[in-house]
Amino acid sequence: MKTNHSIAILVLCTLSLFTSFTSCHKPLRVRSVTTEAIPVDASADAIQDTAYLAQLAPIKANMEKEMNEPLGYAPEALWVKAPECPMLNWASDALWEAAKQHYDGKVDIAVVNIGGMRCSWPAGPVTRGNVFELMPFDNRLVVLTLKGADLLDLCQAFADYGGQGVAGMRMSAVNGKLTDVTIGGKKVNPKADYTVATSDYLSGGADHMEALTRYTNYWNSDLLIRDLYIQAVRDQDTIRAVVDGRMNIQ
Repeated sequence: MKTNHSIAILVLCTLSLFTSFTSCHKPLRVRSVTTEAIPVDASADAIQDTAYLAQLAPIKANMEKEMNEPLGYAPEALWVKAPECPMLNWASDALWEAAKQHYDGKVDIAVVNIGGMRCSWPAGPVTRGNVFELMPFDNRLVVLTLKGADLLDLCQAFADYGGQGVAGMRMSAVNGKLTDVTIGGKKVNPKADYTVATSDYLSGGADHMEALTRYTNYWNSDLLIRDLYIQAVRDQDTIRAVVDGRMNIQ
C-alpha cells in the first residue's frame, strides 16, 4: 500500500514539473529552412555502385535480348491517330480474333481504346519490346454481353470522344450525332444481345465507355492482352493494317 502511495506521489510530481516547464516556455517555432537540390542526372554517374551494376549486367543483357526478339515484320508503319488508324484497326482485329479462339460462343465485335495505344510501330521488324511499348499494362481479355440499346449508347460515346478502336462493326457520325451502326452488315437491333470483346479495364467504364458497365453477362479469360498481341504478331508474321472507314466520324 505504501509503495502504491509513493508511485502516485511520483506521478503527480512528474506531471507538475512537465506542466511548469511547458507553461514557462514559449512554443518552438521554425525560424528558417535550408534546402539543397541534388540533381539526378548524368552528373551522378561517377558515384555508381560498379559492383551492383556488374551483378545486374547479365540480367540486363538477357532482358534486352528477349525484348529485341523479332516476332514479325511490318512492311508499312502502323501509326496512331483518331478517329481511325492502322494501329487501332490492327489491335482491335487482333483482339477480336483472339477472343473468338478462346471464348466458347460467338463474339460479335471487339473494342479497344486509343488511349491504350502507347506507341506507333515503324516499318520493319516488330519485336517483343514493340508489343510491350504498345501495351505496357496487364489488362486482360473479357467478353461482355450488351443489349443493342447500350451498344448504341457506346457508339454515341465514341462519336462524342472522336473515335475509338473497333472490329466487326462499322459506325458513322456527323457533327457529333450517331447516324449508322452495323454489325455484320446489319443495323444494330436495340433489343438484341451482342457480345463485345474488350479489356477488363474498359469493362469498368474507363475512357467514357460507361455503357460497357451495363453488361448482362461477363466472361473473364484471365489472359493478358499483351500476350495475345505477341501471339498475333507471330501468327501473322507480316503485319498489315489499313484505314477502311469502320470509324467514320465527320
